[in-house]
Amino acid sequence: MQSRNKVLDDVAQLFTNAMGVAQGARSEAETAFKGMLDRWLADRNFVTREEFDAVRVMAQKAREENEALKSRIEALEARKGAPSDLADG
Repeated sequence: MQSRNKVLDDVAQLFTNAMGVAQGARSEAETAFKGMLDRWLADRNFVTREEFDAVRVMAQKAREENEALKSRIEALEARKGAPSDLADG
């Protein structure tokens, strides 16, 4: 009875070790694939999500500042009595 338990323990240990090796290999494969994908994207001048979001925020801020400046110019021109169309000037 004791030898049977030893055999089962050895088999269980073998499977446990095999699963550990498989998980390590999976982790290495994921890391390698991510590295290859990052290099491929960089070679094609794709931007990261963070870069895209940063530029989007900058563009939104520039639009808001542009609208504020446009409103100020129109208010100043209205006070001065000048035409508000900038294309004529």
